[in-house]
Amino acid sequence: MRLLLVRHGQTPTNVAALLDTGVPGPGLTELGVRQAAALPQALAGEDIEVLYASDLVRTQLTAAPLAAARGLDVLVRDGLREISAGDLELLPGESEQGARYMRTAFAWAAGDVGLRMPGGESGAEFLARYDAVVAEAAASGAGTVALVSHGAAIRTWSAARAGNIDVPFAAAHRLANTGTVVLEGTPADGWQVVSWAGATVVPAGEAGPAGQPVDGAGS
Repeated sequence: MRLLLVRHGQTPTNVAALLDTGVPGPGLTELGVRQAAALPQALAGEDIEVLYASDLVRTQLTAAPLAAARGLDVLVRDGLREISAGDLELLPGESEQGARYMRTAFAWAAGDVGLRMPGGESGAEFLARYDAVVAEAAASGAGTVALVSHGAAIRTWSAARAGNIDVPFAAAHRLANTGTVVLEGTPADGWQVVSWAGATVVPAGEAGPAGQPVDGAGS
């Protein structure tokens, strides 16, 4: 299966650089609306058969133009929501406490799944809920599935589950709004990142450090 993990469009709290993971969350800015409207063209080469979004407003608004263009329903699943910030909610993302959020998430991707976000979920809980939606998508039999989700969730899950990227790669390669990570594989056989925000990623074992983009883009 070809799996497209798409980050939502820009929100007001993205502009303010705040950790905002609550439900239902904010809508999109004017730029975010334009980003969502551009998705059908950006993904024109992908034969998307099934489309999912999280239960946060911003992902559903982002998915709507793509759904309309492809004649698809948006399947809403809470398993795709952003990693809960817990006690760190609405703190500045660039603060020390904000940095703790991504350190915790990447510790999960590195294997410390028992670690818990302060006042929030554990790595095991996050991965289980995200895995469940991916497994549902794979069981649909579709060749290509798009999941509109969230930046930290996409980077953490990809680093935990893809065989050709690692935590340093995911930490160094942020996803812009509507940035897309493309993976191929299955839940049983594992996953390989094909491209990260438009940059082709070297398959495992072929060359260089884990996941080095062949064109050097994406950092």
